[in-house]
Amino acid sequence: MDRPHRTLVKALTWQALGLLTMTGIGYAVTGSVGAGGSIAVAGAAAGIVFYVVHERVWARIRWGRD
Repeated sequence: MDRPHRTLVKALTWQALGLLTMTGIGYAVTGSVGAGGSIAVAGAAAGIVFYVVHERVWARIRWGRD
């Protein structure tokens, strides 16, 4: 099992990669790095919120548990 600091670094590098990727896609679509960055940040924020909601909903579903 990974140590906690390794898990944290992996999560941060994954998030950074996602932000760079979404900024690039946003730039390709809009032609603006600023707009692309805004899209990336908004997407990351929405992703965090929806992940938490998704997890809380699934925590209440008994299907597939022993």
